[in-house]
Amino acid sequence: MPSASPRFVDDHLSYLLGRASHVVYTDFHRSVREAGFSALEWRVLAQLSGAGGRTIGALAREALAQQPTLTKLVQRMEKTGWVQRRADPQDARRTLVFQTRSGRAAVDKLLRLAKRHEARLLEGLDAKDVAALKKVLRALIARDERTR
Repeated sequence: MPSASPRFVDDHLSYLLGRASHVVYTDFHRSVREAGFSALEWRVLAQLSGAGGRTIGALAREALAQQPTLTKLVQRMEKTGWVQRRADPQDARRTLVFQTRSGRAAVDKLLRLAKRHEARLLEGLDAKDVAALKKVLRALIARDERTR
């Protein structure tokens, strides 16, 4: 009996990344919902954690959202007190989004949960492999950012 050839998706980078992302995020998404955040709110607050102000465009790219969607979300998040918009001191035509103290307090527990979740997912994997994986992923992201 001839051996079955591997399926295309079993070695296709886009599929593997998408499937791995689903595996990584599905379980954690429950924690995000239980904390009272939407997935997009979590991604925005996580992007702003430990960072200075970010433009709406940069946040949209990093949070995997369309700019109009993110603009509306930031307006709602500003009303809840999680973020604040301010003019960019370098370019008055641009607006920067900053996380407020309230936003940091709201997301701090989830940041800790995210770190523990990652540690559980990576448990048993070689540290060098994990470092190499993250290095390759950062390189792919940087390549995308250079082409914008």
